[in-house]
Amino acid sequence: RLVALFEDEADVVVRDCIPVDDENLVVFVIKAGQMSDAIGPGGRTVKRIERKLGRTVKLVEGADRADAFVANAFAPAAVYNVTISENDDTIAYVEVAEEDRGVAIGTGGTNIDVVRTLARRHFDIDGVELT
Repeated sequence: RLVALFEDEADVVVRDCIPVDDENLVVFVIKAGQMSDAIGPGGRTVKRIERKLGRTVKLVEGADRADAFVANAFAPAAVYNVTISENDDTIAYVEVAEEDRGVAIGTGGTNIDVVRTLARRHFDIDGVELT
């Protein structure tokens, strides 16, 4: 239902959706290249959707490569580098600006938990760690 509403309102392709009930938040993964349409002029589209849902909306731009996707998922935190290690498990090591560690982790770990879920769903990444 959430995906259909967003796609109808913004005329974009939504690849995934994660409602985070504790935070009154919905995270949408938008097809690569459609982020500006999803946001709308001056943020109008996303604001309209937030009003309709009565929740905060976070958008993540999809990507073809795991490292780019993980970096996108941490926005607005400044990500310097993402290294994907494929030893026993596939782990994404993410280097973020020191001043953005709190943003990357989020209140109660919400942001990093969402990134871990998305990375697992889209690229079979077993873990995400900040460096």
